[in-house]
Amino acid sequence: MKTIKHSIFVETEEKKSRFLAFLLPYSVLDSELDRLRREHPKANHHVSAFRAFDTEKRLHEGAKDDGEPSGSAGMPALKVLQGHELVNVGVIIVRYFGGIKLGTGGMARAYGGAVKAVIEAADLIDFSHLTSTTFCASFERISQLERLLNDSPIAERRYTETGIEIEITGPEDHVALLVQEWESLNY
Repeated sequence: MKTIKHSIFVETEEKKSRFLAFLLPYSVLDSELDRLRREHPKANHHVSAFRAFDTEKRLHEGAKDDGEPSGSAGMPALKVLQGHELVNVGVIIVRYFGGIKLGTGGMARAYGGAVKAVIEAADLIDFSHLTSTTFCASFERISQLERLLNDSPIAERRYTETGIEIEITGPEDHVALLVQEWESLNY
């Protein structure tokens, strides 16, 4: 699975209709859709699709045609996201009608093509679920723990009466490996 860190924009054209495709992190999908509706009030349609995990690691997907014939815009966009195995992303396609009707098949190809073009322009990164854990060490073992966690993103350090607690957040497999290494050092 893949995801993105930063939003990206690509414009395509099909029979004089302009398709402005925005690929963005899922967390900003709703606010960006509102912004794009304000920024492009004369656009005929603001089609969207998304794929995102919830806190229980269940994948949710959705698509909206925004006035286009049912299934001719949002679903083709979603299918492209699925085909590229993208998660925790949303896509918004702003369409300006060019005066030539595309037909439902033509629209599906145009919307899918716009999403494909913006994905090809994006810097995709590997996706993994994040997790957090807290490591504890006595004062005598703080430097050993710090060396182990050297390259890990530290969320918080707390000093206690007996030593230190360090909370990290990172990809599940990386955090699990660190826990295993720390446990092996404690025996």
